[in-house]
Amino acid sequence: MLRIKQATFIKSIVQLKDRPTPFLTEFAFAGRSNVGKSSLINSLVNRHNFARISKSPGKTRTINYFLINESFYLVDLPGYGFARVSEDEKKKWHYMIEDYIIKNEFLRRLFVLIDSKVGLQKNDYQLFEWLHQLSIPYTVILTKIDKIQRHILKNRMKEIEHISSGIQENDILHFSARKRVGKEDILRIMEQFLKSSKGVLPNTNFKST
Repeated sequence: MLRIKQATFIKSIVQLKDRPTPFLTEFAFAGRSNVGKSSLINSLVNRHNFARISKSPGKTRTINYFLINESFYLVDLPGYGFARVSEDEKKKWHYMIEDYIIKNEFLRRLFVLIDSKVGLQKNDYQLFEWLHQLSIPYTVILTKIDKIQRHILKNRMKEIEHISSGIQENDILHFSARKRVGKEDILRIMEQFLKSSKGVLPNTNFKST
């Protein structure tokens, strides 16, 4: 099992051309503002305040790179869907994320985080539709599962299965930073891609899992 022994914040960028070197395998996390991306990254690296957690949604406005074990990057993408951000800022974030995902040949897996408390929102539907149109593979992570009842979690999973072509119940990961649930599953997926000699490029016609 993959173990994260070293984690270092490298840099924040707004354009893909400014990504750090050396170029290494990347695992990116996308989701609505306040979905729990920082908490998830902190859990993966076993450091409480490694990725900053803000009580103000929309705080992350750059693409943030974290070097892991000196061999690959975790990438925190800007949160989308925060109403208080201007329309110009929303468009800027949209193009930033789109450019990163489409043109990044080092991206091996995109993790899409969905807040299990609020379920799928308009921006989530739009992201899934866009990923499907471009045949971009991804893994879904339902966050904050400790804050909802089991039957609600089941409903959230059915919603995702309904809109995600080819995805099955077992392909949707569950995560709770407080209960420490789901961390091993995420690391296991990363390990599989790190061991793969070819990896999976975002522009290949690959089944979502």
